[in-house]
Amino acid sequence: MTSVNKKEIEKFSKIAAEWWDPNGKFKPLHKFNPIRIKYIKENIMDNFKLNNSIEPLKKISILDIGCGGGLLSEPMNKLGASVTGIDASDKNISVAKVHAKENNLDINYLCCSPEKLDNKKKFDVILNMEIIEHVEDIEFFLKSCSRLLKKNGLMFVATINKTLKSYFFAIVGAEYILKWLPIGTHDWEKFVKPEDLKNILEKNNCKFSKLDGMKFNVIKDEWKISSDYSVNYIAKFIKN
Repeated sequence: MTSVNKKEIEKFSKIAAEWWDPNGKFKPLHKFNPIRIKYIKENIMDNFKLNNSIEPLKKISILDIGCGGGLLSEPMNKLGASVTGIDASDKNISVAKVHAKENNLDINYLCCSPEKLDNKKKFDVILNMEIIEHVEDIEFFLKSCSRLLKKNGLMFVATINKTLKSYFFAIVGAEYILKWLPIGTHDWEKFVKPEDLKNILEKNNCKFSKLDGMKFNVIKDEWKISSDYSVNYIAKFIKN
């Protein structure tokens, strides 16, 4: 079995060169990144009782799945974490490696999917950010991910809810009207309801811990954490 959806990989490989262009095809992710970094950092520190030093995540090992060009891997590494970034697109990994080298960052980038990663190595934290809506088989993918997580480790899953509102905001609005994303970036059928995500991960020994929405503030031109998870949301799970 495989969690890799070749059409999705080809789609993102074609625009891989634009990962680090804040005004390019990945502009929405660049706007999204500050709130993601803050949220992940604060929850890791709270869970592992870490001190707020210059490198607060120094003792933490992180697996960033579907890392793309490294937009999350790099800031996590700068916060002190030992980071492994994996992606099924060789072009994405090439971009990530070059950018990390240019910035003197020690990140272990690998072109593979979670089921292909040696599960003898387990991580304190797994990041599944904006990836599960692009995989071939969500249940198989998350099962493979959970095997790579240490006991009491954290898994963050950020994705899009499967609602009528998400269809209009994430597809019609973001792709067709605002042109934030290339048309065809998302498929509503692949969006996942929080309750379905919980059911899958709890079957794989990952206990649901927290659910938050993420909402774009048009006036401030920035994302914020919200109690509204009808479109974008992030869930936290703890390995039993």
